[in-house]
Amino acid sequence: MTYLALIYSDGAVWTSASPAEQEQQLREMLAFSQAAFEAGTVKNMGQLHPVSAATTVRHRDGKRSLTDGPFAETKEVLGGFYLLDVPDLDAAIAFAEACPAVKFGCSIEVRPLVEH
Repeated sequence: MTYLALIYSDGAVWTSASPAEQEQQLREMLAFSQAAFEAGTVKNMGQLHPVSAATTVRHRDGKRSLTDGPFAETKEVLGGFYLLDVPDLDAAIAFAEACPAVKFGCSIEVRPLVEH
């Protein structure tokens, strides 16, 4: 089955980490990602730019509206994703639990993709 593992983080946690802690977190995430990709668990993955680089598109009364940033203020923002190819939800949850981002204070939302 195909699942999307969405990684949410509080940007303040990252900015409060020392440069050495940030470097360690990056190394752990890269090693984890590479191993998961090589194992065939991960079909695709990506890291997003900060929410300050986002543009929100809406249509109201037939007119397009563009807004800088997210739709609403939130403490946790989407920072990246993994597209998983795993047998079932239990395997997707096990992947999320093993991801180093969890121990760095991130939360990972696991959602199945609709199969057509």
